[in-house]
Amino acid sequence: MADQEKVTDKPLDKMTANELRELAKTIPEITGVHGMKKAELLAAIKKAKGIAEEVTPKADKSVREMKKKIKSLKAQKKAALEAKDKKMTKIYQRRISRLKKQTRRAA
Repeated sequence: MADQEKVTDKPLDKMTANELRELAKTIPEITGVHGMKKAELLAAIKKAKGIAEEVTPKADKSVREMKKKIKSLKAQKKAALEAKDKKMTKIYQRRISRLKKQTRRAA
């Protein structure tokens, strides 16, 4: 009984697939729980409980802009390398790295 309370305290999006399966087993409207993936389980549980799904559009435009910025930073880094400016090279590399991480998160 304590496990059941523990599972329902967490938000659905933060639950693991196994926790979602256990929760879905208790809902009679949902069948085929073992064959479902996490996204399918989330959708089925939200539909059964009447929770509206929040659709967040992907930021394709911003990803494109970030990639353009990465290209320009790479060009600046190359110029700094040719000028043997180690400090600016390091700065450009950090900026490129941060932007790459942001594009991975946005994708």
